[in-house]
Amino acid sequence: MTDLPAKPPAPIKTPCIKVCVVDGESGLCMGCYRKLNEVAGWTKLTPEEREAVMAELPSRRSLIRPEKLAMF
Repeated sequence: MTDLPAKPPAPIKTPCIKVCVVDGESGLCMGCYRKLNEVAGWTKLTPEEREAVMAELPSRRSLIRPEKLAMF
């Protein structure tokens, strides 16, 4: 019996765009619109949980004042 090499894990889908600035009013990252606990625990979420968060992100943009987003 031969041991086959372990298949590498699939890459984790992420909304991160490497703009990690938290808006103090909303508590959201101004790059990806995730909450800090979501960013910190992203790798521990199931793929289904990550997809659910990602589905919410477009609507979260409106929680940050537009003048703040103009900086990015």
